[in-house]
Parts: sequence; C-alpha cells; structure tokens
Amino acid sequence: MKSSSVGRRYARALIELAEANKQTERVAKDLLDFADSFAKSKDLRGVFENPQISREQRKKVLSTLLDRMAVAPVVKSALLLLADRGRLKHIGDIAEAFQTISEDRAGRVRAEVTTAVDMPEAYFAELTKVLEGVTGKKVVLVKKQDPSIIAGVVTRVGDKVFDGSVRTRLGELKERMLAV
Repeated sequence: MKSSSVGRRYARALIELAEANKQTERVAKDLLDFADSFAKSKDLRGVFENPQISREQRKKVLSTLLDRMAVAPVVKSALLLLADRGRLKHIGDIAEAFQTISEDRAGRVRAEVTTAVDMPEAYFAELTKVLEGVTGKKVVLVKKQDPSIIAGVVTRVGDKVFDGSVRTRLGELKERMLAV
C-alpha cells in the first residue's frame, strides 16, 4: 500500500529524530502498535473525532494511553503533536511510511507474500533468496493467506506485484474467451 504525502512528510521528520536517538527499531514498533490500536478502537478514534471533547481532554487521554503503552519519548511527543494538529487520523500512513523509509535506509525491502494455503518454510526461504537476488536488498517477508486466490502466489515488493494466482489466470482466460 502506498502511504499519503502527509504520512511520508511526518515519517521523514520522525525518522530523523529516531536515528539521532538510535531508536529506529523501537520507534517503528511503537508507531505500528499505536496505529493498530487506533485503527481497532472505535472509542479511541471517537475521542479525536468528537468536537465536544476539548483539546486538553484529548491530550490527557492520549498521554495516559501512551504512558500505559510505554512508547518511546520521541513517539509520545510526535503523537501528541499530531493530535494537537488534528492529524492523528493519518497515523496508519505515518507508521507505514516510517517503516518503508527505515527499511530502505537499512538496505531492506518488505515483500508481502500471499498464498492460498499454508506453505512450508523451505518454500519461503527459497523465495526470499530469489527476491534478494532480484532486489539486491535483504528481504523481510510478510506472509499472508487468502483462499480466494485458489492456488499460486501473489507477491508484492514495493510498488511491484507479481501475481501468479490461479484466480488471476482464470480471469485472464475468461477475458480472452469473451473477446473471441
């Protein structure tokens, strides 16, 4: 998924702070954890969407939550700033952009691999080797399952998608048959 320009702008600023404090990995994890919590909690999002809740009340709720989550100080400051500017709704984009930028700077690339069924680790190890040869970078695999692809594999590396699923092949066959 491609992050927004707002997400990339904040992520670039945040990565500079994280690298200066030598906390890139921790900041990435804290951002992803908070973004996940924010996405899953309708109540939490409601606090920041409700105009009847004051800025101070929002700040207090967020500060308390971040203290409980024990996030890095740089993350807490950034999230409080985002909340103050009404930009907390972009936290998913910011976390994703941060992860992409930090992986790129570390010479890694994320590859999302979707299979119809569970595959043996040997398959993923071989796929990792092939992708590392193609990209010239260390590959971090994110494994997903989606039975709707019927069989085969769909691999996404950055903006590139390699779709070897039976579902796609059947769709292509159908298109050709209808064109005749």
